[in-house]
Amino acid sequence: MADLQAVHAMMAADRASQSLGIELVDCADERASTRMTVRPDMVNGHGMAHGGMIFSLADTAFACACNAAGPVTVASSGDIVFVSPARVGEVLLAEAVQRVGFGRQGVYDVTVRCGDRVVAEFRGRSHRMATPGRGE
Repeated sequence: MADLQAVHAMMAADRASQSLGIELVDCADERASTRMTVRPDMVNGHGMAHGGMIFSLADTAFACACNAAGPVTVASSGDIVFVSPARVGEVLLAEAVQRVGFGRQGVYDVTVRCGDRVVAEFRGRSHRMATPGRGE
């Protein structure tokens, strides 16, 4: 069962996501969606959304998805493939879903879209932190 209270608390304390205007759209067991509008201060010298901004949006969706099920979970790695450019004013939606969980680890895929157009594909690997007193 999703621990939405923990995810909302995590997002309330996430100053980086707040500064980028990233919003939590939806969250359930092992999945989450976040949204961000590309602002003029988010573009690179080519007039496209900076890759770091797109990565941050995807990473936030990933964080919400892997923390939705309970104990504090952090990223152990992440990579991204940029598929198409995003421009100022476009609204990006990142949808994260767990592909597999094993032990204290998980693999998540995140698709970033602008409408029907895929902007990026992100894959993150998570690590659930040990719970004190449980011998993990």
